[in-house]
Order: sequence, then structure tokens, then C-alpha cells
Amino acid sequence: MAIVSVSNSFLTFNSPTQFQFTRRRFSAMASSSTGGVRVAEGEGNLPKLVLTSPQNSEAEIYLFGGCITSWKLASGKDLLFVRPDAVFNKIKPISGGIPHCFPQFGPGQIQQHGFGRNMDWSVVDSENADDSATVTLELKDGPYSRAMWDFGFQAQYKVIVGADTLSTELKITNTDNKAFSFSTALHTYFRASSAGASVRGLKGCKTLNKDPDPKNPIEGNEDRDAVTFPGFVDCVYLDAPNELQFDNGLGDTIIIKNTNWSDAVLWNPHIQMEACYRDFVCVENAKLGDVKLEPGQSWTATQLLSIS
Repeated sequence: MAIVSVSNSFLTFNSPTQFQFTRRRFSAMASSSTGGVRVAEGEGNLPKLVLTSPQNSEAEIYLFGGCITSWKLASGKDLLFVRPDAVFNKIKPISGGIPHCFPQFGPGQIQQHGFGRNMDWSVVDSENADDSATVTLELKDGPYSRAMWDFGFQAQYKVIVGADTLSTELKITNTDNKAFSFSTALHTYFRASSAGASVRGLKGCKTLNKDPDPKNPIEGNEDRDAVTFPGFVDCVYLDAPNELQFDNGLGDTIIIKNTNWSDAVLWNPHIQMEACYRDFVCVENAKLGDVKLEPGQSWTATQLLSIS
């Protein structure tokens, strides 16, 4: 097993020269084994990491937002979706893939879905194993986050790509001297035929349906074996099970397993996004009730996506 360790200072990219140096060094490290982690220039000249498993499946992660934008099987089929209106200019978050919602899900006291998707994450470690490639990213508080949420924190995000799996582990630690509370989610955009897509495993869950009024969701209970996307969908499922089955309508069934993500969210904007709503649906793992951490405490959640 080849281990690649990277210090924070390597991937701050304060200049084009530093970016090119880091990309060469990462490429040299990765070339010593089959698969691995390399740095590449992404859309908008933003740095991204490319994780390749020994079986040639692949994931791409932008350091801006710590956003996974692609998960390709060895066949080249990409199971994630980035919207055609996505911008890569560090002004707006990347619209697609698996954006972070932290430390707030949805609207609230700070910006929509929090600031985690609007900040640069750094690399703290990477590893090439016989069956996978792994990278760990980190986000810490700074002037930007403190201006709207005045707490010290550390978020670590481990991403592992295997032959036909993509797994993540998110760990939030309170590094402050006072307690804080947060909510969070992985806002996963799956490539799909929205007309043919369905999600199984949610029957019996309490629901908060945000259609037609997101500010006044309607409480209910899910009674369908397979939840579909016939029109606009924006629904929260409380105390969701730790395994869902997602049929993307394109011939793939994706098993979505999790630990400690207590809730799920289904979303498709329908004709509000006429250009692309037919091509994706969001199936999101979320923690919508406030998580309270005392100084020094941590909270960890995992997600495992696999092909059935």
C-alpha cells in the first residue's frame, strides 16, 4: 500500500506557480502505483483533485466548496450531475455534484445552506490502497465564516473511491471555548431521468412537504413503496432509514447507506429549471435537527454509494 501525506500548506494555491508545483508533485506521487490522487486544473481554472481507483473508477473534487462533482465508473458513466448553469468563479457555490450544506441547511440566520460550499478546503492526507483511492479535506473557521457564524470549528471530509463505490465521512469538531449548534446535509445531485427515477425505503417516514409553500411545510407520512418525481418535489423525510435504493431511470440502481445522517431530502425543481430538471434528481442525506457540540466534542456521519 502506498501512502501519500500532504500538508495543508501544499494546497492553498496562492499563485499559479504554486498550483503547478503542487500538481507536478502530486502527479509524481500518484504515478508510483495504479490509480491514486492527482491535482488537475478544473473549470474556471480552479484546482480539483482526481481520485482514481485501481479498477479505474474515478471521482473529481473541487477544493472550492470541497465539492465532489463527478463519480465515474470504470465504463466512464458518470452517476453525478452538475447543472448547466453551474459557475466556477468562487463567487457562487458549485451547483451540482455533492455540495456541502454547513453549518445550516436551507434558509436561516446566515446564507442559504451555510458557508461550507463557499470556502476553499485544503488537503490534509491522501492514500492509495490496493482497492481504492482516498483523500481527506479540511475546513477551518476564518474571517469569512466568523463574520456570519462566530465559532471555531474543524470539518474533515474523507472521500474514498472504490471499484463501484463512493464513500464519504464528515467529521465536525468544536475547536472553540463555547458550545455551538449546527445542521448539515450532503446535497447530492444524481444524474437521472426524472420521469423514470424512484426511491425506495422511505415508506412510513414522517414527511415535511415544502410544496406548495416552502415556509409552511405540510406534515404527513409517506405511504408509497417507491417515491417518484412526477413534478415539483421538495420533501423532507424525518428519521429516515440508513439505507435507500435509488433507481435513476437510466438503468442503474444505487444503494445509499449512511450512519448518523438521520434525515433525507428529495428535490427536483421541475419547470423552475426547464433546461435541466429532466436530467437529475437530488437524494440528500441530512441532519436537520440541531447538533450541539460542547468544546472539544465531535460529530461524524458517513455515506456509502454503491451500484447494486
